[in-house]
Amino acid sequence: MKDGFIKVAAAAPELRVADCVYNGSQIEQMIRDAEQMHVKLLVFPELCISGYTCGDLFLQDALLTGCERELVRLLDATKAMDILYVVGMPFSYRNQLYNVAVFCKNGKILAMIPKTNIPNYQEFYEARHFAVGMKEPVCVNVAGQEVLLGTDILMICENMPEFVVAGEICEDLWVADSPSVRHALAGATVICNPSASDEIATKPQYRRNLVAMQSAKLMAGYIYADASNDESTQDLVYSGHNLIAENGTVLAESALFEHGMTVTELDVKRLAGERRKTTTFANRGGSDYCEVMFTCAEEETELTRGFSRTPFVPSDTHKKNQRCEEIITLQAMGLRKRLKHTGCKTAVIGLSGGLDSTLALLVTVKAYDLLGMDHKDIIAVTMPGFGTTDRTYQNALELARCLGATLKEISIVDAVRQHFKDIEQDENVHDITYENGQARERTQILMDIANKNNGMVIGTGDMSEMALGWATYNGDHMSMYAVNVSIPKTLVRYLVQYYAENTDEKTAAVLFDVLDTPVSPELLPPENGEIAQKTEDIVGPYELHDFYLYYYMRFGYRPGKIYRIAQKTFAGVYEDEIILKWMKTFYRRFFSQQFKRSCVPDGPKVGTVSLSPRGDLRMPSDASVALWMSELEQL
Repeated sequence: MKDGFIKVAAAAPELRVADCVYNGSQIEQMIRDAEQMHVKLLVFPELCISGYTCGDLFLQDALLTGCERELVRLLDATKAMDILYVVGMPFSYRNQLYNVAVFCKNGKILAMIPKTNIPNYQEFYEARHFAVGMKEPVCVNVAGQEVLLGTDILMICENMPEFVVAGEICEDLWVADSPSVRHALAGATVICNPSASDEIATKPQYRRNLVAMQSAKLMAGYIYADASNDESTQDLVYSGHNLIAENGTVLAESALFEHGMTVTELDVKRLAGERRKTTTFANRGGSDYCEVMFTCAEEETELTRGFSRTPFVPSDTHKKNQRCEEIITLQAMGLRKRLKHTGCKTAVIGLSGGLDSTLALLVTVKAYDLLGMDHKDIIAVTMPGFGTTDRTYQNALELARCLGATLKEISIVDAVRQHFKDIEQDENVHDITYENGQARERTQILMDIANKNNGMVIGTGDMSEMALGWATYNGDHMSMYAVNVSIPKTLVRYLVQYYAENTDEKTAAVLFDVLDTPVSPELLPPENGEIAQKTEDIVGPYELHDFYLYYYMRFGYRPGKIYRIAQKTFAGVYEDEIILKWMKTFYRRFFSQQFKRSCVPDGPKVGTVSLSPRGDLRMPSDASVALWMSELEQL
């Protein structure tokens, strides 16, 4: 329950068709197993107490009586358990038979949700037995309790109000106007779907896509519990394909034709946050819903769901390559439009031999290709200074040659020395003035070259640097169009690697050496010819900062929650104290450096996270970080 994580499960128990006692015993055991695992919400398949494939046996009073009797026994057996579970059974009301999902907790029935869409086509003939469920709840007596029966019911956790549960059954998901749409708009954050979906070739992928997309549309958690192979009879085969999805992502999935439980954690606070942020998802239509309250024991949920160490980078190789191509194209198309609109014939790039300027040049080359312009009109300017190493210098020269750009070499040493003399700065004092004076001199050179050539200065700084304020104000902080401004450092590396793997051998050799070079602004003199100033030694590892940035910006997680998932994600990589140390650095720098982000140049948004002051981050420059730091100090 802590931080909004709710442990949930979809179950595929063993069963015997029409054997309510046996089925009930299997269900009970799985409830006990789930409770031991601290599961708070457990969903069983459609009609699991009786079996889905009973056919005309549903018309037998003995079966209906047997189902209710077993439900009573289950309620009694589980009344001391802190778990909300959902079982399926046939239920007769006013001479109509309904296919219902029964929501049970602590020996009480919270609600009975009837199936709305009754399939009666191809292999399905449910209308022979079941009536369409009513929307408006009615009060019925079952198992000696007064219970609400109807689709429009929300079950709300009193001590975790973001945990709001509703239900639909099997076919309800597959139709155009799923009840879950209405439930989500009324406030439900978790949808339970007891199902019995027979298996045919290609259907698992379709089912997976359907569940994922529904959870995305609803900004909800979706628990789909499918009937197992024990339902297979006559012409049909069932597989027990259980799925749990959250806002478009399948978090957990069972193998086909296996019994057992599929378990993971839903983040209901994240879902609530997503809805608050997305103003088009305004709750509506919930006034007609009945609300049933329940409570769950407050405890720290053990996390089994994974969190990527590099959330900005797809883990799947095929998807990664596809995503890299998409991102480079987005960057290039943004620059293409700006060049075309302004009529600029020349692009000017400060080429250091580092990752960021390398990516900026690659993107610019692609933009020029899209415009049908000559690469010679790209002016790559290398500006060696006090900290430039031979390695980065040579890589800059060679890369410009490989890509056909016009290369200019302009040393900044004499100009900076004159500037230091003018402002009475001791060259031997390697302070912030020493560093920033070089960065600003380089920016001045680039701007003036652009002016001379009817050109545009292409910014090289990335989003990670902007998040930390790791840029010289009115130095490398400034450009005329910033192609990397929404690319985090961890993604910059993968984009350059992708390009290297898909280009000619000579260019690739340069790019791979760039990738192997430590990240550095090279503003301090080298030590024995090697880079002396390594960025990650000063501000911390970029993979940590990008992780913090993603969960801070994308989901609005509080510091304690980010720390918790970072501990799990980077276990064995970084000690807890190191994770915490750099988290404090992240928050201090993020809040104090907003003034730099408030005036960053235009640049293309390429992902769900951006720091543009004109778009995703309308943050005051003088906001206090005290609230966030206070929480970190208590960890």
